[in-house]
Amino acid sequence: MDRLDESRLLEPGVRRGRQYSVGFARSESDVRDAQRLRWQVFGEEMGARLSSREPGIDQDFFDRYCDHLVVRDEISGEVVGTYRLLAPEAARRVGAFYSESEFDLTPLRGLRARMVEVGRSCIHPAHRTGAVIALLWSALARYMVERGHRTLVGCASMGMADGGHGAASAWAHLSATHLAPPEYRVRARCRLSVEDLDATRGAVLPPLLKGYLRCGAWICGEPAWDPDFNTADFFVLLPMSAVAPRYARHFLGAPAAH
Repeated sequence: MDRLDESRLLEPGVRRGRQYSVGFARSESDVRDAQRLRWQVFGEEMGARLSSREPGIDQDFFDRYCDHLVVRDEISGEVVGTYRLLAPEAARRVGAFYSESEFDLTPLRGLRARMVEVGRSCIHPAHRTGAVIALLWSALARYMVERGHRTLVGCASMGMADGGHGAASAWAHLSATHLAPPEYRVRARCRLSVEDLDATRGAVLPPLLKGYLRCGAWICGEPAWDPDFNTADFFVLLPMSAVAPRYARHFLGAPAAH
């Protein structure tokens, strides 16, 4: 696992000297630690209706096919951040990407052979610092480059505690500034009825979605409504060739051409 001394990446309120490590889950125990964190964040904190067979563990059919990135606090040993990745060869074995339950991805069939889906991203509330997300994204970037994958896709969620007005405002803005080319537009299976919402209220984009957009990602169409998580989900597509050079240098430590 890669390790980071957080004293070099201090955020306001973060204890100096905290250390983290990042790597892929190597055992069932590692995966369960990640699933336990997901339950805490999605189920307990966000109130999502999780269909897991085991209380306290967020698991689904796709988990067994995914690579699971985990960040551990080196002092406590607990998993404090996680991301799961579904590689193209694994998606072929499954027969679908997870996001196909929400979107019709037919327009992306030409990309599937080298397309990785990311999801279930979460960080423990006591560790939501730049250090943890930087470790996850650096490991993700290396994974993409080292395996020769060309496209990153996934759903970025916005909460709908306000009834969805913020998501409608976000769509109004993003459709004008970050909409994918027509050939990459996808259709939401259960679309959020943005026309029935007030898109003038403004919205604060979630950090994960802002991060994708800063790297060069596109929004591929209207958001879907996920009733289990009560979120508006934006389908995001990031061609590795479009990653902004300064982010390539930051996460890979190398020029974007690499």
